Amino acid sequence: MASPRLETFCCPNRDDATDFIVNFQPVFFGAICIGSAGLSLIFSVLQILPKRRGYRRLGQYPLPKPASSSRILFIISICDILGCAGIIVRSSVWLGLPGLIGEISTSNSSEAWPEVFCVGSAMWIQLFFSASFWWMFCYAVDVFLVVKRSAGISTIVLYHMITWGLAVLLCVEGVAMLYYPSISSCENGLQHAIPHYITTYAPMLLVLLVNPILFTRTVTSVTSLLKGRQGIYTENERRLGTEIKIRFFKIMLVFFICWLPNLINEGLLFYLEMQTDIKASDLKNVRNVALITWFIMGILNPMQAFLNTLAFHGWTGLDVDLSLQPRRELAWDSASTSLVTAGGYNTMVASTLLYQSHVQEGKKLAGNGHHQASDAASVLSEGNDGLRSPVYMGW
Repeated sequence: MASPRLETFCCPNRDDATDFIVNFQPVFFGAICIGSAGLSLIFSVLQILPKRRGYRRLGQYPLPKPASSSRILFIISICDILGCAGIIVRSSVWLGLPGLIGEISTSNSSEAWPEVFCVGSAMWIQLFFSASFWWMFCYAVDVFLVVKRSAGISTIVLYHMITWGLAVLLCVEGVAMLYYPSISSCENGLQHAIPHYITTYAPMLLVLLVNPILFTRTVTSVTSLLKGRQGIYTENERRLGTEIKIRFFKIMLVFFICWLPNLINEGLLFYLEMQTDIKASDLKNVRNVALITWFIMGILNPMQAFLNTLAFHGWTGLDVDLSLQPRRELAWDSASTSLVTAGGYNTMVASTLLYQSHVQEGKKLAGNGHHQASDAASVLSEGNDGLRSPVYMGW
C-alpha cells in the first residue's frame, strides 16, 4: 500500500502514532498486501497483454495513430503495476526477514542497510503511485483539451515532463525534509513531517477535486458538439454521450474507492499525534477506526492497478497471444473501421483499438463540420465495448 507512514516508519525516532499503526499485526498486514498486490499485478498484466481475438490484416485499412489519451491510460497502468511490484518486494522482505523491522531503531543505528531498504522501497512505491496520480490528472486535462481542439499527439511529451518531473521533485523534496539531517537521526517535529505528507497527498487531492470538474465540462462539451452537428440529438448520439459519462464515472469511482481510506486514516493518525497519550481509553474508537482503515488501505491501494484497467477498457479476456514470431496481423492495434456513405459524402467513424483501446486521430474526411464531433467522440470512446462495433454509430 502507499502511505507516507511507511516512510515515517523508517525513522528510528518515529512518532507514536506511526509506531502504533505499523507495528500492529505486521505479519498479517504484510500477507494482505502481498495477496492484494499480487492478484492486482497478475490481472493487470493479463488485461493489457495483446489478445488473439480482434486482429485485423495489415494493409486492410490505414494504420491508426494512437491518441494521446490512449497512451496516457497505458502509462497509468504501467505506473500502477510498478507500484504493486514495489509493495510485493517490500512486504515479502518484511515477512521473510522479521527481524528487519526491529533493527530500525536508535540502538541499532550502526546497521544502515535496514533503513536504506526501508527508505528505498517506500520511495519506489510513492514515486510510481504519485506518477499515476499526475497521469490521471493529465488524462482529464487531455480529453478536455481534445474536445476544445487544443491538444494532440504532440502534447504527450509535455505530459511526460510534467508528470515525471513533479513526481520525482515532490518525492525527493518530501523525503529530504523527513529524513533531515540523516536517516538514522530524523528530526522530530511536525514541521518536517507535514511537508512530506503534503507532497504525498497533493496529487491525490488534485485528482479527487479537479478531475470530476474537468470530466463534467468535457461531457457537456461533447454533448454540445453532438447536438450541433445537425441540430438534432439522435438516439445513437445520446447513447454515445451516456457511454462517455459512465466511463468517466467508473474512473473516478475506482479512484475514490482506492484512495479515500488513505485520507481518513491520515486524518485519524494526525489527530492521534497531537494527543499526549495515544493509548488513552477515550481514544479507543479513534485507534480502532485507524486500524480498520489501515488494513483497508492494504487491500484497496494495490487493487487500483486492476480496477483501473477495468474502468479503462472493460474485461479484455484471457485469450492472450504470446507469440513472438512476425505476423501479418496487428495484435496491439486491433481496430474496426467502417465508412458509410450518407447524402453523397463519406463520414468518418473512429477506429477503436482492442488492446489499449487506441483510437485513430488522423483520418478525417470533409463534411459539414463532422470532423470536430468525430474527433471528440473517437478519443473519448476508447475502451467502451459498446463503441467497438464496426457498425456506423451516427457520428
